[in-house]
Amino acid sequence: MAEKTIRIGTRDSELALWQAHTVQNKLNDLGYKTEIIAVKSQGDIILDKPLYELGITGIFTKTLDIAMINGDVDIAVHSMKDVPTALPVGIVQAAVLERANTLDILVHKGNLDFLEANGTIATGSLRRQAQWLNKYPNHNVVDLRGNVNTRMQKLQESNWNGAVFAAAGLERINLKPTDYIDLDWMIPAPAQGAMLVVAMGNDNYTLDALSHLNDIETEVCTYIERQFLRTLEGGCTAPIGALAKYNEDEDTIHFDGVLFSLDGKEKIEINKVVDISEWKKLGFHSAKEILDNGGSELMANIKATLKK
Repeated sequence: MAEKTIRIGTRDSELALWQAHTVQNKLNDLGYKTEIIAVKSQGDIILDKPLYELGITGIFTKTLDIAMINGDVDIAVHSMKDVPTALPVGIVQAAVLERANTLDILVHKGNLDFLEANGTIATGSLRRQAQWLNKYPNHNVVDLRGNVNTRMQKLQESNWNGAVFAAAGLERINLKPTDYIDLDWMIPAPAQGAMLVVAMGNDNYTLDALSHLNDIETEVCTYIERQFLRTLEGGCTAPIGALAKYNEDEDTIHFDGVLFSLDGKEKIEINKVVDISEWKKLGFHSAKEILDNGGSELMANIKATLKK
């Protein structure tokens, strides 16, 4: 087959373009020809509604899925935490890049006194909202939507005390301010900090090219986290956190998983350390334990509340 140009589909936000250019540079270094094609997703266009109200998983990925199926682009680059656990028919996971910072951070305005009193925190994530209210039940949490640049601007123009961001996104585009604190008590979204490249399952040339970019440790850990999410049936709409870490010295996987009620008052968590040989079903078994420990009822309540 003649060498082809790999067309890289991406959202047009600064962070999404940074991620696409990172993949492009890696492919170019391997000798592949590439081209970037940017599109707007519905998740970027509809900014006046919380994500869970938009009613579909994959709000940030659907437009690129369609472009790929239509043959307009060959691959798509995503923040892995935005990607539904079930990919559309014909589209496959082609590469998971080495993971960046997994932490959530609080960006504030230079004064943290509100942590001891009544504060107002902004986030568009049900997971962050529930964990914040669990730790700070007297605080008020308001919705915040848009790409990272938009959210940072909204924070500066508001009377909020702070907003929660993924550290990786701000670090990638050098937008991380000096006024922030690490939220090391907050369990991140499944696959937070990881970048995923998807392609068509029948495109052997592109799949072979992308196989060189795959980081096996990140692939395994994000697989566990997303399996946990899928088994809980969380999609993008439930307060679910998960983090798997590989311990090279002991050849083990350390897994933390959590499910919250929307108001943060109920919390069901699991912590496991298993031999690396048990990774394939770790997310599944951990989720089943949570479901058997009250999680089924909690998920049913969450779904019923969000449908109203």
